[in-house]
Amino acid sequence: MTCALFAVGLAASSATVAIAQDEADTSPPAVQDQSSVLTGPIVVTARKRPENVQDVPLAITAFGGEQLEKLNFRDLGSLTTSMPNVALDSNGTFKGFANFSIRGLGTNSSIPSTDPTVGLFVDGVYQGVSVGQVLDNFDLEAIEVLRGPQGIFFGRNVTGGAIVVRTRKPSDTLEFRGKIGVETGARVSANASVSGPLVEDVLTAKLAGYYTYDDGFFRNSADNTEFGQDKQWVIRPSLRFTPSDNLEMLLRYEHGKQTGQGPATQNHALFADGSFDFAINEPGSVENRWDSLTFETNLDVGLGDGTITNIAGWRDIRSDSLGDIDGTTNTVFHIVFLTDQEQLSNELRYAGSFGNVDVTTGLYAFTQKLHYVENRILGPSQRTGGGKGRFTTLGAFGALDWHFAEAFTLNLGARFSREKKKVEISAVRTGGGDVDTRSIFPDFFSEETWSDVTPRVGLQFQPNALTQAYTFYTKGFRSGGYNFRNTTVGAIPGPVDAETQHAFELGVKQSLPDNMGHINIALFRNTIKGIQRDITTPSGTAGVAQVTKNVGTARIEGFEVDALVRVIPNLVLGGQVGYTRGKYTSLAFDISGDGMIDDADFTLRVPRLAPWTYGVYGVLDIPLGDLGDLSSRVSYNHRDKSYFTDDNRGELKARNTVDANVSFTPDSGYWKFSVYGVNLTDNAYSGNATVLPDVGAFGGDGPGGPNPVPSFSPLSRGRVIGAELSFEF
Repeated sequence: MTCALFAVGLAASSATVAIAQDEADTSPPAVQDQSSVLTGPIVVTARKRPENVQDVPLAITAFGGEQLEKLNFRDLGSLTTSMPNVALDSNGTFKGFANFSIRGLGTNSSIPSTDPTVGLFVDGVYQGVSVGQVLDNFDLEAIEVLRGPQGIFFGRNVTGGAIVVRTRKPSDTLEFRGKIGVETGARVSANASVSGPLVEDVLTAKLAGYYTYDDGFFRNSADNTEFGQDKQWVIRPSLRFTPSDNLEMLLRYEHGKQTGQGPATQNHALFADGSFDFAINEPGSVENRWDSLTFETNLDVGLGDGTITNIAGWRDIRSDSLGDIDGTTNTVFHIVFLTDQEQLSNELRYAGSFGNVDVTTGLYAFTQKLHYVENRILGPSQRTGGGKGRFTTLGAFGALDWHFAEAFTLNLGARFSREKKKVEISAVRTGGGDVDTRSIFPDFFSEETWSDVTPRVGLQFQPNALTQAYTFYTKGFRSGGYNFRNTTVGAIPGPVDAETQHAFELGVKQSLPDNMGHINIALFRNTIKGIQRDITTPSGTAGVAQVTKNVGTARIEGFEVDALVRVIPNLVLGGQVGYTRGKYTSLAFDISGDGMIDDADFTLRVPRLAPWTYGVYGVLDIPLGDLGDLSSRVSYNHRDKSYFTDDNRGELKARNTVDANVSFTPDSGYWKFSVYGVNLTDNAYSGNATVLPDVGAFGGDGPGGPNPVPSFSPLSRGRVIGAELSFEF
């Protein structure tokens, strides 16, 4: 059925999702003050149709292409502290592995069979595994960050939220964009795109390319060498075919490769948390290679003045990595990760209006083949294991907005999802596999199916064009699954049961007149039942042991406020604050590890939940007459500490970041020169805090010792100063 729907989708047609910016023309781009760029309307596709972000009845943060330029955006992780209750961190185990969390919901492991709770969608295509999601990005039209479960329009297991990324489409007129930059590391980067018509009014094309080389930000004390070398290149061609006014076809292809060293592993038993000091004997390596193809077909139809949209996607990624996990100068615990994933998906939908009712409905199919091999080098011994599986998802969804009164709209929707997973798993053990041939020798076979219906009901009140109040209830669904990293002798790697979420949200969005800004407030309360967790504990035989369990039920609640105001014509001030509180209301697993479920378990904090996030920023735009425009931006953002492990022994320290940039654009508008600083206070952070055995081989001094427990805490870059020169013709 999946293949059938995919084939139907390739033949289907749909209407283009509108974009936030007009097509470029041949005249020089006019200098535009920062305030209008930041406070102007942004068009989003959160509900699979174009609409102003301020009209969407849910908490969402959106960045247009121009805004991303002002933020010196490099990858999704660079936005991690600029939004309330959002953490777009890298796992740190290996480059490109995401551990995104929103409102306290996220994963805390690099097990590829663990479905992400925060889904990433690129040009409408869901990215099935967390590997390959924190790579550098370019050529972007917009990014949308949707909070809370997205069980209607995005569906597949995104109980935490969704990150929606849109790349630029080919332009109707000849257009060239380019950028070269250098920053401390040293790191150099360059990207360029050329876009324009091949056949006027019928066929347009775009070719975009990206290259970056990082010489290494860190210094390894073991041999006093620079550390963190990384190289990446991407090529992205696309075609847009418009044979008639009501038909559009888009074909996008991407090929990329990333190579470099492994993680800069800091062990807190040996080096102070907050420093950049570390010493390891294995520099490690990473090689990520991927290809993707997206075919979007669009047709305007007369039925309900609507559109039929089809997006077919294919993606293949291969990731090979080697890392020093123990963080010492001895070979105590090193890991080889080999991941191969291929996915195929198709979404076919209709969106239209019938009088005072807007309708969106569609079908969805997704299938992926996942092959994972892991080799643990534990001193003189080695253990190998992993898993192979085929995961299939089928879905059907529908939503309607009934404008039953002048200021009121009733929002109704539902999605049916059915997921099937068939796996072969080899426990990580002596003789469990062969890294050289990428083989596993399975000792566990299983097949399971989960299905659910996720409804949504909401109410909007819009007394005028600037004001909206909304409330809704929705359900989120995350299918059950298996643990491809079965490290505990005698443990069964699954299946775990499905996880469900019941979410309530109440919000107010107030836009200011004349595009002067906005003030948005959202309150939420989520109850998550059957929480799926990858429980990580130190192990004397395996380094760390990981089991996947349904640990119980938790309640997470809080609020978010974000504001943006143009104070005077050339000055914009903004800020955001978020608060999240979580607690377990029932437990089915001993997460404290003391042998019983008691108060010690219920007092533990939900992992990856940071109670407070907040930040402020200012943008000043100074016209220089005939010379051009000088603009500057300064921001400060804070995120409270949180816990990485379920037993709260692994801690992620609080983050305080100060960023700034100054840009000059001449009157012609053809080029721009920027100088920027990121993390100007030079704080050291990590996206991982896995606790290792507290023994001498790992640098520990035993449970009674005064030193911190050993940990796997890969470092993120500190202060970065850079300069960029960009062109647009």
